[in-house]
Amino acid sequence: MHHHQQESGLNIDIAQILLGAPFIIMLFLYLLAVYMSNKSKRKWPKYRTLLWLVGIVLAIISVSGPLAQQAHTDFVAHMVGHLFLGMLAPLLLALAAPMTLFLRALPVKNSRSITRILRTRFIHFFQNPIVASILNVGGLWLLYTTPLFEMMHENSLLYIFIHIHIFLAGYLFTISIIYIDPTPHRKSYIYRSVFFLFALAGHAILSKYIYANPPIGISKTEAEMGGMIMYYGGDAIEIGLIIILFYQWFKQTGPKAEIINPTPINRKEELI
Repeated sequence: MHHHQQESGLNIDIAQILLGAPFIIMLFLYLLAVYMSNKSKRKWPKYRTLLWLVGIVLAIISVSGPLAQQAHTDFVAHMVGHLFLGMLAPLLLALAAPMTLFLRALPVKNSRSITRILRTRFIHFFQNPIVASILNVGGLWLLYTTPLFEMMHENSLLYIFIHIHIFLAGYLFTISIIYIDPTPHRKSYIYRSVFFLFALAGHAILSKYIYANPPIGISKTEAEMGGMIMYYGGDAIEIGLIIILFYQWFKQTGPKAEIINPTPINRKEELI
C-alpha cells in the first residue's frame, strides 16, 4: 500500500477530520439528550452512556489518529480499524439505545413526528435484515475483491464515502438483528436468525478469500494477517450479537415471559 499525502485536493489529515467530526457531534448530542431526559424523567442508565462513549471513541480511533494514519499504509491496521468502525462500535452504540433516549428527551410533538418517520416503508425497507446484510457484507465483498480498495487510497472523497458506508451499514445491520430501540416493523426471531447466519457465513468466507487472495496492492503476509483478524475478531463480535439475540428471544418466549403486543411504537421497549 502506498501512502498518498495529497489525494483529489484533500489530504488524509483533512479526511480524518471530516470523518471524526460527526462522531464528536454525536457524543455531544447524546450527552445533551441525557441531561434533558434526566430533568423530567427517571435517570438514564449510566451504563448506556458508557456504552455510547466507548463506541464513539472506537469509531473515532478507527477514522482519526495514529491507527487511521497507519491503516492508510498497513492492511493489518486497516482491518483492526474495520472491526472497530463496522462491527464493534455499531454494536456498542446500538446497545446505548440512542433513539429511545432522544424520544425521551424531545417534546412529545417532536417525538411523535420521529415515530411517524420510523413507521415509513423507507425505514422498513432498509431495516430488513436482507437489505441490511447486502449493504453490510455485500459492500465488503465489493471493497476487497475489486479495484475499489486501491481506488479508495487514491481518492479522498471515495475514502470518506467508503468509511461512512462501513459504519452506517454496520450499524444498520446490527439494529436489524437485535431490537434495542423502538422498532415498528419487527421481524420474527427465526427470520432474523436465518439471515444473520447467512451474513455470518458471507463475512467468514470473505475473510478466508482475503487470506488466499490479497486485495490489489496488499502483500501476501499482510493479507494473511488481515484475513485472520477479520475472521477471529469478527467471530468474537458476532458471538456477542448472537448472545444478545438469543437472550432477547428467551426472555420473550420463556416460561415467565409476559404476553405483550410488539407492534406499537409508543410502548415501553424492552431494554437489556
